[in-house]
Amino acid sequence: MGIHKDREIIVSVIIPIRNEEKYIEKCINSVLNQDYPLENIEVIFVDGQSKDRTKEIILSCIQQYPNIIRIVENPNKTVPYAMNIGIRYSSGKYLIRLDAHSEYSNDYISKCITTIEKTGADNVGGLAITKGRGKIGKSFAKVLSSKFGVGNSGFRTNSPSGYVDTVPFGAFKRETFEKYGFYDERLIRNQDYELNYRIRKNGGKIYLNSNIKLTYYCRETLRAILSQSYNNGKWNVLTAKLCPGSMSVRHFIPLIFMLSLLVFPILMLFIPIMGWLFILELALYFSLSLIFSLKLSSKAASIPLLFFLFPVFHISYGFGSLVGLIRGLHYA
Repeated sequence: MGIHKDREIIVSVIIPIRNEEKYIEKCINSVLNQDYPLENIEVIFVDGQSKDRTKEIILSCIQQYPNIIRIVENPNKTVPYAMNIGIRYSSGKYLIRLDAHSEYSNDYISKCITTIEKTGADNVGGLAITKGRGKIGKSFAKVLSSKFGVGNSGFRTNSPSGYVDTVPFGAFKRETFEKYGFYDERLIRNQDYELNYRIRKNGGKIYLNSNIKLTYYCRETLRAILSQSYNNGKWNVLTAKLCPGSMSVRHFIPLIFMLSLLVFPILMLFIPIMGWLFILELALYFSLSLIFSLKLSSKAASIPLLFFLFPVFHISYGFGSLVGLIRGLHYA
């Protein structure tokens, strides 16, 4: 279902939104300032019943760009429903999913399209440069950009260009969805990983171009960090149960760490050597946390916060996975 019939839509930009008033304006401006011709772009916001000023801000932009921007409703609120609604409303040859928590370089769309055409890949993405606001947000951005923080997540840690397992958000040929299917609406999180797994499993290709860049704004309060990492950890396990093979080993390292924190103290009551192994594990972990905190800190005053955020992130993530493991025993 196209928005306008009087012009050729080549690129459909789909942006799921819900309560994004803090970030939506910068996101919109970065999309409207692309070097790709605006007359060939439609921007579809899919709103999951926002209760803040998100819709108001978008409606104001629609008055200025009525031929480009549209907002549609997502009564189910979650991202996979939003994406599937957006895909069905779109009319472009290429579909680009964007995140409202982000800003995009002015050549983001053009480089995505060029990379698809050059590589023939079914899904293309770039590097997510993580930034934060406030003292906690800025420190947490460093956690999410480090290999100690997120492991081998290439798009977060400046991986070189090449074929990969997944990319952030994604730019697709329309036939990708016709060939491999839409987003799995059971998955509140990790729907991107599952779709990318399905693409790869069926012979498709995913390409990361390190010259494509976006700025992702991470959570900026301790409560938000705990909530997000807990839910990410939980949904990693539930996703693995619902869609076996879609998650990689690195997604479960925090769960293993969390289980070790629970199991070692019990085992050491019966097997004394386990106490030494437990001490060794903690010493190694906190040594790495300190090393990376020192390496990433530009100011001495930020070292304690980073040293604190690494275990907070990993343990809350692992605890979420543990809850997911327990829930997964009964999850249909």
